[in-house]
Amino acid sequence: MNMNSIGKLISFINRVNQKELAAKLKQYNIGGGGHHSYLKTILLNPGLNQDQLTCEVKFDKATTTRCLKQLEEAGYVERIVDDNDRRSYRLYPTDKAKQFEPRLTSILAEANYNLAEGLDEGEKEQLRMLLQKVYDNYIQNK
Repeated sequence: MNMNSIGKLISFINRVNQKELAAKLKQYNIGGGGHHSYLKTILLNPGLNQDQLTCEVKFDKATTTRCLKQLEEAGYVERIVDDNDRRSYRLYPTDKAKQFEPRLTSILAEANYNLAEGLDEGEKEQLRMLLQKVYDNYIQNK
């Protein structure tokens, strides 16, 4: 039996999942590289600023800028100048994004279902808890 490292397995799973998500979202002009994470976060938190979004999705500022530009060009996100800080923008989902939200939720739910296919509810919960623990430990030790 081939025993890959934890990091390698997580990386493999992530790459396969992201590739499948990118293929399913391409027809909606939503690119790969986590664009769906940005859009979902903006849909759930309308009015957040770019720094808040970057912290929430755990990507770097350059990636956030690039993804936001693409989502804005595709008509999913609009930037509105912050009334309290004219140098900052608030991010809002457009009507197109709001109409797409149920489909996005369905695509993401299907991806999660596929990731955990073959696991019973107890195993799914155990996997979530273990992955959260790995993440928390990793962040704490940084």
